[in-house]
Amino acid sequence: MQFTTQGAKSLVVKARGKFISRAVDIVEVVRNRFLADQVTVKDIQVGSEQFENKEGKQVRVSTIEISLAKK
Repeated sequence: MQFTTQGAKSLVVKARGKFISRAVDIVEVVRNRFLADQVTVKDIQVGSEQFENKEGKQVRVSTIEISLAKK
Protein backbone atom coordinates (compact mmCIF):
# COMPACT_ATOMS: atom_id res chain seq x y z
CA MET A 1 0.00 0.00 0.00
CA GLN A 2 2.83 2.42 0.76
CA PHE A 3 4.31 1.95 -2.70
CA THR A 4 1.04 2.36 -4.60
CA THR A 5 -0.99 4.94 -2.63
CA GLN A 6 1.70 6.95 -0.83
CA GLY A 7 4.29 6.95 -3.61
CA ALA A 8 7.03 5.67 -1.32
CA LYS A 9 10.42 4.94 -2.90
CA SER A 10 11.45 2.51 -0.14
CA LEU A 11 10.10 0.93 3.02
CA VAL A 12 11.12 -1.42 5.82
CA VAL A 13 9.10 -4.45 6.94
CA LYS A 14 9.86 -5.25 10.59
CA ALA A 15 8.82 -8.29 12.61
CA ARG A 16 9.85 -10.26 15.66
CA GLY A 17 9.24 -13.68 17.10
CA LYS A 18 6.58 -15.84 15.54
CA PHE A 19 5.60 -13.08 13.09
CA ILE A 20 8.90 -13.26 11.16
CA SER A 21 7.50 -15.87 8.78
CA ARG A 22 4.49 -13.65 8.08
CA ALA A 23 6.77 -10.70 7.23
CA VAL A 24 8.77 -12.88 4.82
CA ASP A 25 5.54 -14.09 3.20
CA ILE A 26 4.32 -10.50 2.74
CA VAL A 27 7.59 -9.43 1.12
CA GLU A 28 7.49 -12.42 -1.24
CA VAL A 29 3.91 -11.66 -2.29
CA VAL A 30 4.83 -8.03 -2.98
CA ARG A 31 7.91 -9.04 -4.99
CA ASN A 32 6.37 -11.87 -7.01
CA ARG A 33 2.68 -11.02 -7.45
CA PHE A 34 1.56 -7.58 -6.36
CA LEU A 35 4.44 -5.48 -7.75
CA ALA A 36 6.32 -8.06 -9.82
CA ASP A 37 9.57 -6.69 -11.31
CA GLN A 38 8.99 -3.30 -9.65
CA VAL A 39 10.37 -3.92 -6.15
CA THR A 40 13.70 -5.31 -4.97
CA VAL A 41 15.02 -6.37 -1.57
CA LYS A 42 17.68 -3.83 -0.63
CA ASP A 43 18.84 -5.20 2.75
CA ILE A 44 17.95 -7.77 5.39
CA GLN A 45 18.91 -7.26 9.04
CA VAL A 46 18.47 -10.00 11.64
CA GLY A 47 18.97 -9.72 15.37
CA SER A 48 17.42 -10.30 18.75
CA GLU A 49 15.93 -8.27 21.57
CA GLN A 50 16.02 -9.12 25.24
CA PHE A 51 13.29 -8.00 27.60
CA GLU A 52 11.50 -9.03 30.78
CA ASN A 53 8.24 -10.95 30.39
CA LYS A 54 5.17 -10.84 32.64
CA GLU A 55 6.65 -13.46 34.98
CA GLY A 56 9.83 -11.44 35.43
CA LYS A 57 12.07 -13.71 33.34
CA GLN A 58 14.54 -12.41 30.77
CA VAL A 59 13.38 -13.46 27.29
CA ARG A 60 15.26 -13.16 24.00
CA VAL A 61 13.17 -12.73 20.83
CA SER A 62 14.48 -12.86 17.24
CA THR A 63 13.91 -9.84 14.99
CA ILE A 64 14.08 -9.15 11.24
CA GLU A 65 14.03 -5.98 9.16
CA ILE A 66 13.60 -6.29 5.40
CA SER A 67 14.29 -3.15 3.36
CA LEU A 68 12.46 -2.88 0.04
CA ALA A 69 13.09 -0.35 -2.72
CA LYS A 70 11.25 0.48 -5.90
CA LYS A 71 13.28 -0.12 -9.07
